Amino acid sequence: MDITISHLTHLYNINTPFERAALKDVNLHLPSGSFTSIIGHTGSGKSTLVQHINGLLKPTEGSVTVGDVTIRANEKQPGLKKLRKKVGLVFQYPEHQLFEETILKDICFGPVNFGVPLDEAEQRAKEALERVGLPLSYLDKSPFDLSGGQMRRVAIAGVLAVQPDAIILDEPTAGLDPRGRKEILTMFEKLHKQQGLTTIMVTHNMDDAAFYSDLVVVMDKGRMVAADTPEHVFSEKEALQAIGLDVPVTMHFLDKFAAKAGTRIAKPVFTVDETADEVIEMLKGGAGRRV
Repeated sequence: MDITISHLTHLYNINTPFERAALKDVNLHLPSGSFTSIIGHTGSGKSTLVQHINGLLKPTEGSVTVGDVTIRANEKQPGLKKLRKKVGLVFQYPEHQLFEETILKDICFGPVNFGVPLDEAEQRAKEALERVGLPLSYLDKSPFDLSGGQMRRVAIAGVLAVQPDAIILDEPTAGLDPRGRKEILTMFEKLHKQQGLTTIMVTHNMDDAAFYSDLVVVMDKGRMVAADTPEHVFSEKEALQAIGLDVPVTMHFLDKFAAKAGTRIAKPVFTVDETADEVIEMLKGGAGRRV
């Protein structure tokens, strides 16, 4: 499902002394089935941007088109329920939104709210629970008897049970230890590929943005300053550092290694295997690499 953002501007506290622009003339196209990461320092407009895609915020100027639903500034929006069914939003710390007495009821809440019959909603709940890696024996448990990581998986299952075409992940690994972070991101990558979801991830982690994404969008002070492949975005180290961002740890390592070896990096790399290959090439004195 394609997503197109055209000349999007959003103002908070309009016509008050506290009026400020959170987004300024943002133009962006996200192809159906793509995996996009949105990066930027705190206050850059990342979360404000993705909340327009789900219809939680409306444009002050411009428009947002998600599939066949378009939200325009200064127009009534009769299709918001349809939009929110198409676009699932996983908030930061989604486990805080759990409230039902059983996991089954909690996962069923979304589909039932969108008009899905209870028996179908329960079937969807079972499928969603398995997709997030939890056994069906958990369905009758209280979500509050689970670990924090398991609670987060249940909350995500509730979003998946609605069967969205696109999913927004707002800092999905916040508060998780390294193992939990890896498990959650691997799960989302698998869901993205298996279901063809258009996936949008807001993150402060440059390594995650580089490794999982087809497209990286860079925000600064409400403006989109870049939207390109991870290789192109993270090649601009000085430009990123100028707005308070950085490059993945693999590139830091290779920068230091190259300086010691008197060579240069041929291209950005983001995995351990790619880093090892690049080190081997530099040690061999690959063509054109020697400074």
